[in-house]
Amino acid sequence: MTTTIRKTRPAAAGTLESTVARLRTARRAHNIRTVVATAVLVVLLLGLTAASVLLGGVGNVEPGDVLPAALGLRDGLADYLIFQLRMPRALAALLAGALFGLAGALYQRLIRNPLATPDVVGISAGASAGAATVLVFAPAAFAFGPSLAALAGAFALLAVVHVLSWQRGVDSYRLILVGIGLSAACTAYTNYLFTVASEDSVTMVMRWMIGSTNGADWPGVRTLAIGLALCLAGAAALHRSMNGMALGHQLAVGLGTRVARARVAALLVGATAAALATSVVGPIAFVSLISGPIAVRLVGGDRATALAPLVGSVLVIGSDVLAQNAPLISPVPTGVLTALIGAPYFVWLILRRRPGAVS
Repeated sequence: MTTTIRKTRPAAAGTLESTVARLRTARRAHNIRTVVATAVLVVLLLGLTAASVLLGGVGNVEPGDVLPAALGLRDGLADYLIFQLRMPRALAALLAGALFGLAGALYQRLIRNPLATPDVVGISAGASAGAATVLVFAPAAFAFGPSLAALAGAFALLAVVHVLSWQRGVDSYRLILVGIGLSAACTAYTNYLFTVASEDSVTMVMRWMIGSTNGADWPGVRTLAIGLALCLAGAAALHRSMNGMALGHQLAVGLGTRVARARVAALLVGATAAALATSVVGPIAFVSLISGPIAVRLVGGDRATALAPLVGSVLVIGSDVLAQNAPLISPVPTGVLTALIGAPYFVWLILRRRPGAVS
């Protein structure tokens, strides 16, 4: 018996060392994959930003003036065409896409359902309804009104959805169905605004319904940049809590996670991100739905929330470049292209989901 134990111990130790070595190798490969995916997305962003600024021609601007003009170091035509028109549009697309991607990834990870994103559960529709209300009834407050109204509309709809979907906890499918219903109601209300809006207001309201980066300006870019920084900080602070909640409610509580507080905080961060993006570029459809799953396929679920903003940025600015320059279809609002990509994906997600599955 003693001989058997002595022979087993070295074998067990060797198995443990082998397992640890395999885990280290897998983690190293995962880290390399994350770095590569991040680098590729950053290169894509830089290329698409340059394309957004340069495609369509630069008129009489000298080639050597393009980069200085993009940095605000020129005046005249170069300043107007590059710095005042194209740079804000490109940066608004980049930042809004990051906010939509972050919001979608937060909701999908929190609720553990790929269908639960701000646009699907109605957050973006609520933000659009709030912004459109200000544009129709208080156009004089345009400098700051739409952003505040979008936040108010998003938070109000979030509260209603959360209350109506509560049934001994938040049921994910109930939340999605309630959100879709309230989203339809908000869309109907926004459509009603067309009947009472002035001719000047109709164009602005239409932008909130479709989603477009056309007309983006530097104040809007600053709003998006500050909002993205705050939302990323909030998501980083919630990272550990969300990892705990991914293990299930009971395990998360056992690990010391304050589940109720973390859930509300994550919902608020996601709603804020979606509302801020909507307040500047309108509800660009399905970006929040697509970004998270793409990030999961690239780097896995535990790091998808960090990568989803980059994916969202690539989707929005890439769609914007195509919307403005692609043959046969341009120019069209950016939201048209993202909807063409996202709607079939949404149907596919519904059809592939097994009854009783969590995600």
